[in-house]
Amino acid sequence: MQYTRLGRTALKVSRLCLGTMNFGPQTSEEDSFRIMDRALELGINFFDTANVYGWKKGEGWTEQIIGSWFAQGGGRREKTVIATKVYGGMGDWPNTSRLSALHIRQACEESLRRLQTDHIDIYQMHHVDRDAPWDEIWQAMEVLVQQGKVIYVGSSNFAGWHIAQANEAAKSRHFLGLVSEQSLYNLIDRTIELEVIPACEHYGLGLIPWSPLKGGILGGALKKEREGRLATDFAQKNLAKYREKLERFEALAEGLGKPAADVGLAWLLAQPAVTAPIIGPRTIEQLDGTVRALDLKLDPATLKKLDEIFPGPGGAAPEAYAW
Repeated sequence: MQYTRLGRTALKVSRLCLGTMNFGPQTSEEDSFRIMDRALELGINFFDTANVYGWKKGEGWTEQIIGSWFAQGGGRREKTVIATKVYGGMGDWPNTSRLSALHIRQACEESLRRLQTDHIDIYQMHHVDRDAPWDEIWQAMEVLVQQGKVIYVGSSNFAGWHIAQANEAAKSRHFLGLVSEQSLYNLIDRTIELEVIPACEHYGLGLIPWSPLKGGILGGALKKEREGRLATDFAQKNLAKYREKLERFEALAEGLGKPAADVGLAWLLAQPAVTAPIIGPRTIEQLDGTVRALDLKLDPATLKKLDEIFPGPGGAAPEAYAW
């Protein structure tokens, strides 16, 4: 396994992050345990979850599964950098969602209880709360850090401006501020290259892409478009929308003798700002297959071809500028 620092911190995390969103709704507790055990065997030390995962309001089903796994001992908790999130609705009362100081405190206590741990390594804001003053948010986070219940604070789905706002406010309080950002990022979804990635680079945030294969669309979808979740109306619309690009992409991967999924992940791993893409295996076999991407190094010519198939928001990278 390869490791890297999380942004400007000294914390070392694996180049792949184990996403747990499927634990509960898609993957049984028993199978989830096996996947997490296998992840540690492979050297993956970075796990991501959220209090809303499990999608039963207020239950934190996925966090409970992880907590039961931690409770088995054997160094499971000590070997794991656990990241969870706060923001989503955990009840029907007014202060059971978003980023008031009250909800941040209550949500943290509830996550600690479900995870059966005394601290959260990276506590992430799942979304920006435009109604919450940054002084209120940072005061709440500072208390949690001082109490030893949170070590680092991260964000998810923030715009570049939100990252700047957050870290400038933290700086004025002499607080570490955001150290990571989770964003939608893959070969197809590259909008964050405009402002989010520059903000992450400027403020030293580790970038943790979610949906690295766009829900499987970049995982050789044309060869298996009638299987599983690719048979949904949403997936079929995406296949129709991107079919011409996917044909070229899958042909490129075939020419390399590599699975399309490996090429998609390898492209992300080749981006300088990326710390660790979030992978969400539903089986051990999927997990073992995903790790192959770490050994695939794409040469400049291949990276250029991928950029031509899936140009970023500013278009394909130019060879040179002519003034």
